[in-house]
Amino acid sequence: MNIQTKGRQLRKILEDLCFPPRCAVCDGILEPGETGVHPECRKKLRPVEEPCCMHCGKPVSLETHEYCPDCAKKLRVSTRPLPGQRSSAPEETITQGKALYLYQGEIKQSMYRLKYANRREYGAFFAEEAAGRYGAWIRRCGIEVLIPVPMYRKKEKQRGYNQAEIIARELSVRLGIPMDGNFVFRIRNTAPQKELNDTDRKNNLKNAFHIPKNIVKYSRVLLIDDIYTTGSTADALAAAFHGQGISSVYFMSICIGTGN
Repeated sequence: MNIQTKGRQLRKILEDLCFPPRCAVCDGILEPGETGVHPECRKKLRPVEEPCCMHCGKPVSLETHEYCPDCAKKLRVSTRPLPGQRSSAPEETITQGKALYLYQGEIKQSMYRLKYANRREYGAFFAEEAAGRYGAWIRRCGIEVLIPVPMYRKKEKQRGYNQAEIIARELSVRLGIPMDGNFVFRIRNTAPQKELNDTDRKNNLKNAFHIPKNIVKYSRVLLIDDIYTTGSTADALAAAFHGQGISSVYFMSICIGTGN
């Protein structure tokens, strides 16, 4: 064991003594040997399970529904496709999305603390969960880079961090896939998408993102965010990326709403 490794271990011990690690669900202090969440708190999480929309990863009510109603409308297919019927994503949308948990119950407060109460340490737990569940999928997709959904700069400066970037950085370490937090910038302080209708959501995101000229060219990227709601932000970013020659834009979130 070299000096640097010993130094990191000692620093981690001192940090845990001064700032005991907290459960990513209830925010209580973890006992020695516990990592991420209390065993009882893990039971309160609701992992996304099949059947799911094959486009966005949102749960659907029946196995015969390959798409949730939102994606069926976007892709212009029926939620009850004929045998063998399958539609590829239009170029302006994401290629495929995945999510870890339903945005229900205890996870709502967890996401709130991650975003607004400086609980950046939660990012390590969620990244560990994401790597364990979707690491193989990410590799099958041939992902070259992880890109966090950007925040408006003034808002990020006020908060001190971008929670999506925290998760993406931790996931990058676990998967050995680089993260690029400067590939795209949000240049407009857009209104929350959940407060708008479909038309206003699209208008809200017009010219909201800017991609500087990059020397590095990507072909297959994975967008990272904390919560997937309407999908409008992901689609707006996908459209911008496709305009830069990126062929496939995948998406992964920690939480997602329920479908029909």
